[in-house]
Amino acid sequence: MEYHIGTSGWQYPHWKGPFYPEGVKNADWLAYYAGRLDTLELNVTFYRQVKDSTFLKWYETTPAGFLFSVKMSRFITHLKRLRVDSEPIGRFTDSVRLLKDKLGVVLIQLPPGLRYDEGLVTDFFQLLDGSFRYAVEARNPGFVSDSFFTLLRKHNMAWCIADSAGRYPYREEVTADFVYIRLHGGQQLYASDYGDKELEAWREKIEAWGKETFVYFDNDYSGFAAKNALTLKGMVEREKGASPAPSRSRRKN
Repeated sequence: MEYHIGTSGWQYPHWKGPFYPEGVKNADWLAYYAGRLDTLELNVTFYRQVKDSTFLKWYETTPAGFLFSVKMSRFITHLKRLRVDSEPIGRFTDSVRLLKDKLGVVLIQLPPGLRYDEGLVTDFFQLLDGSFRYAVEARNPGFVSDSFFTLLRKHNMAWCIADSAGRYPYREEVTADFVYIRLHGGQQLYASDYGDKELEAWREKIEAWGKETFVYFDNDYSGFAAKNALTLKGMVEREKGASPAPSRSRRKN
């Protein structure tokens, strides 16, 4: 079983000290990060169009086996609310395709105000490039339904298991041949530190699911995300009794 444990974002000034040593320049943060964790969830792609040269730089900066998961543009998910044609989706995928073998999963985060509409979601899924892997983080409780989970299984897309201190819908549902987890904070959204007991519980769940797993900590306050990711990674490695096999994407893009 492969597992990939990292954080959601890495360019946080308040991580200087808690995670990044004082002597490491901001421009070298990604290389430093990639020397300690083997995957990263990119949030910047949600907010703006990233230059092709930036994707290429990220690819070249990180070692072989490193994986980026990429959040889909909010223009598609939040502004147009999935009512799009193939053009904006193609523009987005053409850019992230530059990550090549280092592209892990495309995360589709849906806004709380978007209610589940089977026809709308079905039409949207049919526009997606089937060579990518996708996870969906839905923040409206209407998506927690047998209908939606059946649709995800049909497309081998992962339901994002999101721990958010009760803020967003929570359901431990496995709908693909991989698992995608976002840990926003168990007690306080984006801010609480995960204790060893909480992390051990997540380790046990990962082991029980027995599938390739992506875990991203989004509790960036005080560098908790990086600290928790390193702790969980160590727990998984110790349980397996050896260092994990190098991460790799199963799809060529």
